Amino acid sequence: MADMAEMEEDRPRFRRALIKLSGEAFLGRLEYGIDPETVNAIADELVAVNDVGVQLAIVVGGGNIFRGVAASARGMDRAAADYVGMLATVMNSLALQDALEKKGVFTRVQSAIEMQAVAEPYIRRRAIRHLEKGRIVIFAAGTGNPYFTTDTTAALRALEIGAEAILKATRVNGVYDSDPLENPEAVMYASLDYIEVLQQGLKVMDATAISLCMDNRLPIVVFNMTVPGNITRVLLGERIGTIVASDAGEGR
Repeated sequence: MADMAEMEEDRPRFRRALIKLSGEAFLGRLEYGIDPETVNAIADELVAVNDVGVQLAIVVGGGNIFRGVAASARGMDRAAADYVGMLATVMNSLALQDALEKKGVFTRVQSAIEMQAVAEPYIRRRAIRHLEKGRIVIFAAGTGNPYFTTDTTAALRALEIGAEAILKATRVNGVYDSDPLENPEAVMYASLDYIEVLQQGLKVMDATAISLCMDNRLPIVVFNMTVPGNITRVLLGERIGTIVASDAGEGR
């Protein structure tokens, strides 16, 4: 009986999940660009998840290299700025792919903007087939359209591939009522309803992404990526971070 209990504990909570990584996660101690040591550490975490047997997709932002919204605010055409930002996500995706494949994990980068020399074009059925074969799939170049964030990309791709949850990796332990890096008295939520996130303007993901998840009842788990092993803990069902889901607030 004890052996059976241990087997249950080691069984993943989600069969297929999508992880949303910010571009800033790749900075490490740098002010700009990609820190190879940090990317290597992230790859170690993802390899552990792959070993558990979870089918894993990833969306990476590009804020460590270029932010379209910030460039637009300084006078650059918004559409042009967003396309540059999409190319930044491709650079991050290729860096993560390189780190993963050096660890023996087969990986595919699929880009919403065709660039066949470095990535496959995004094809939903092909992405699902890669996942079924145990490959990690990294979705690059956002949705391929300006005015959409990588948060929205994560929600859209997660729904398209049939992911059971979005794991939103951050530098803090979950969702707080104020910025915990500025306010030591900030209170963390264990769970939230989508409507609460929208009404309170909590910075989980942008409103379009939250609405997509709400309409399709796709849960979001917000957790601290900087704590080693946290991704695996989430996928094995350990209650860490903040879960955003329908009627989640009733469990508080």
